[in-house]
Amino acid sequence: MQLGMLTACLPQWTLDRIAGWAAQAGYEALEVAVWPSTGGRDFEAAHLPVADFGPREVDETLALFDKHGLTLSAFAYYENNLHPDPARREEIRTHLKHAIDAAQALGVPYVGTFVGRDWTKPVADNLAEAERVLPEIVEYAGERDVKIIVENCVMEGWHPDGYPGNLAYSPELWEWMFGLGLYLNWDPSHLTWIGIDPVETIAPYIDRIVHAQAKDVELDPAARQRYGFFGKVDKGGNPWDMGWWRYRVPGLGQVDWARVVDRLYEHGFTGTLSVEHEDPVWGGDDERITQGLNIAHRTLRPLIVG
Repeated sequence: MQLGMLTACLPQWTLDRIAGWAAQAGYEALEVAVWPSTGGRDFEAAHLPVADFGPREVDETLALFDKHGLTLSAFAYYENNLHPDPARREEIRTHLKHAIDAAQALGVPYVGTFVGRDWTKPVADNLAEAERVLPEIVEYAGERDVKIIVENCVMEGWHPDGYPGNLAYSPELWEWMFGLGLYLNWDPSHLTWIGIDPVETIAPYIDRIVHAQAKDVELDPAARQRYGFFGKVDKGGNPWDMGWWRYRVPGLGQVDWARVVDRLYEHGFTGTLSVEHEDPVWGGDDERITQGLNIAHRTLRPLIVG
């Protein structure tokens, strides 16, 4: 198992700067954000130009990772593959294929995305639509020796009423999407706030957990007593503010990382555990973000053998 980090928390930094900092801080791998540009929402970044990725870019990227002694564990392009706007959906599909092509060129095994959801339609209609459109992406990736990994984030902010905007949030849905040839970028934080014990999901699905994200979550039961499980009705213009929980860096929330890492080892996980930093306390500027990443490293590094 390697300890890595997702680069999206530092969208203004170059990949070279991130790689140098990460190696010095003791990280072993980078999960590289490959959005076409920044600004669509928080926690996305454009750290490699995968839409225009020729031999020079391949050589430069390989040399960069070799210089810093890092592994490129996966590409991250987490967008809505079932977007209700056909033009936007096609843009996402096209860029996802660019990411797959670049992954093939670099020997990167995984490209991460979301199933997503058309929030104008019921869940059953969305599942049928996903069964129509996603196998083509899976096949395209498979022909290039790349696996598509889906993060189990609820993406409640994508739905106008705060309901799940990414139909990959529960083991029931995982079993469905595995049938489409998709794999899992497993993240315990999302499972925790929806009432699922993340540790108990490892053994049954370890053959599909090929990459994992390390993000924590802090729950506020008193606030939940006021808002209920579905969170605030009036979010004050922020669709992501549920009011009773927030993301934290590993070690500052409710996730039991000793149990998580132990169970991953027990069942043979040999991939990358990648810190995804979305902690509002340790955010806002570069110094606080890197301090948050240092806290995550101090929490997880003692648990990882080697």
